[in-house]
Amino acid sequence: MKKFKISGSSLLGASLGWWVFGPVGALLGFVMGAFADNASSDDARGRAIGDARDGFVAALLILMAAVMKADGKVVRTELDYVKAYLRGSFTEDKAAQALLMLRDILEQNIPMEQVARKIPQNIDYNSRIQLVHMLFGVANADGQIAQSEQDIIRRIARELGLTSVDYDAVLHMYIKNAESAYKILEIDASSSDDEIKKAYRKMAIKFHPDKVAHLGEEFQTSANEKFRHVNEAYDTIKKQRGFK
Repeated sequence: MKKFKISGSSLLGASLGWWVFGPVGALLGFVMGAFADNASSDDARGRAIGDARDGFVAALLILMAAVMKADGKVVRTELDYVKAYLRGSFTEDKAAQALLMLRDILEQNIPMEQVARKIPQNIDYNSRIQLVHMLFGVANADGQIAQSEQDIIRRIARELGLTSVDYDAVLHMYIKNAESAYKILEIDASSSDDEIKKAYRKMAIKFHPDKVAHLGEEFQTSANEKFRHVNEAYDTIKKQRGFK
């Protein structure tokens, strides 16, 4: 199946049955239907089928809800974090509709594995890394990431097809220890100075915000934060080792 870069400014369309089938597809179709554009039905249907960003946002709401419920409670700071993302991605009216959809999703038991499993068929790898970064942002909105939240994000990352190395790189941007700087650069503490420099250049390219420009302004803001973590990790190692 062809993979799509998420692009375009259209809001959620009228259907996602082509992406995730069965009851999950029906639910996502309902979510997306609430955001149908006011254009002609034929035009709206064409955009819904052709714009992978529609499916991405609908799926993201479900995965965010799964993380928010992972520790047994949904706190205000988590809702505020998601609200900021929605307002950065859509008009005020559409963001308000999305928030209502999120509240409906939070009240249901949705097989998030089925949703996550379909995403790699439609979304490029860098976008999936950024999605996991956003989920950690939701979990960290209250100032701490519970083990239950880590566990469910790890499960989601596995279904998204992320490597354990890429998952650990994002994890250590939020949960720090003595090895975090090395984990973020996807190397070992035993690496040589030259290997560290090469790893930094590789990660700087891999996590550059331009890689996810197609996701929209809010995701690019999040990508800038991730890029900052890469630079901070490199600076930490340079200071520890005393090289420039």
